[in-house]
Amino acid sequence: MRIALDDVTLEVEDTGTGSPVLLLHGWPDAANVWRHQVMALAADDYRVLAPNLRGFGGSSRPAEVEAYVAPRMVGDVVGLLDHLSIERAHLVGHDWGAAISWMTAALVPDRVASVTALSVGHPAAFRSAGWRQREKSWYMLLFQFPGVAEQWLSADGFRNLRQWSRHPDIDPVVERLAEPGALAASLNLYRAILPPAWLVEPPLELPPVQAPAMGIWSSGDLALTEEAMTGSAAQVAGPWRYERLDGVGHWLQLEAPEVVNALLLDFLGQHRDLSSRCSSPATPVSLG
Repeated sequence: MRIALDDVTLEVEDTGTGSPVLLLHGWPDAANVWRHQVMALAADDYRVLAPNLRGFGGSSRPAEVEAYVAPRMVGDVVGLLDHLSIERAHLVGHDWGAAISWMTAALVPDRVASVTALSVGHPAAFRSAGWRQREKSWYMLLFQFPGVAEQWLSADGFRNLRQWSRHPDIDPVVERLAEPGALAASLNLYRAILPPAWLVEPPLELPPVQAPAMGIWSSGDLALTEEAMTGSAAQVAGPWRYERLDGVGHWLQLEAPEVVNALLLDFLGQHRDLSSRCSSPATPVSLG
């Protein structure tokens, strides 16, 4: 289905009934990166919502970098829940979807029943993870250069993207990114939220995450260090759980779907009732 929000329309897959779970993909993916998790969760009586983020898949692709700032991305999550009359949902995110899940849980805690972050830890943990993480994040600086990044990624049939990312599902990814404006729109997340000034400006102070949280990191991740995930514990006021998958790459939901599904079902099962329980009013936090 397609859901019109303030400035964009999001394409959303809605499967099953029960406690709501919102699956948020990352770069350079779309909602179908969760295909192995959707059916497993729906079979266990969850209502599974898998949107294409703004700039990705069949959702709107604003051309302006400013359309992808953090408040807009968090606002899309809240707007989607509002449109579907969902009070609270479990958030499961991978890559940028994990970062958006962390920010949503911190800024609008009354709408989040739990957080499961795949690959990407809390923004504060990522920022403080040290030089090894900086080395792995080299591409984020490249992505800041409009035109240059697009050319580097797309040249020779997206050869550099194919060889560097080792994405297990690269052909449909390339097919989507080859559409007019799609690649630039996808890179706008990096340009809006992690501009070069991010390295020297004071960090964004987020309230502690009150919801139960689980981080899942894989030892074969090309882009993230373990410290960038385990450091999230210091940012979580609620229950914290960490799981490490050895020998698995960045796209762990595709490379080890049965393991990821088992972890999700176990963790969500422990906190299933939180999505329907009325929450106490939270201290308002500005998204502007």
